Amino acid sequence: MYCPKCGKQVDDKAAYCPNCKTQLKQVGEYVSQTSGMPTLLTANYAPGYKVDKVIGMVYGITVRSRGLGGNILAGLRTIAGGEIVEYTEMAHQARQQALDRLSQQAANMGANAVLSVMFDSTEIGNTMDEIIAFGTAVVVSPLAMGTQQEFVRLS
Repeated sequence: MYCPKCGKQVDDKAAYCPNCKTQLKQVGEYVSQTSGMPTLLTANYAPGYKVDKVIGMVYGITVRSRGLGGNILAGLRTIAGGEIVEYTEMAHQARQQALDRLSQQAANMGANAVLSVMFDSTEIGNTMDEIIAFGTAVVVSPLAMGTQQEFVRLS
């Protein structure tokens, strides 16, 4: 697939373009048994869908360290203040890799969605960060027409 903003080729499973950070898929854009990779949602439910089966907890983990050159350049940037672009990029890539691994684990378990997706991170020593994405793998299906609950405004 190609990013609609910058035109660079990106992995078909990517949610964001690694080059320009454009969101490629809307959260909840699709939830389907045939899409290949599960939909990741931060909500505890998928609107318009019912949970048919709770598979269990899934996670994706990565440990990252910036190389010596990146640390030196980032150290020089701290003198002037402002954003440390090298670390921002590393954090973005680490989170995306953790999400990709979480999604792959959920797909391997037969899930078509992951609910309550969250992140956590831990510093390991002074040079490494562990980033973990976790959530609940589920199998969902669309609610039948006419069975969706409607919100009623109370006056």
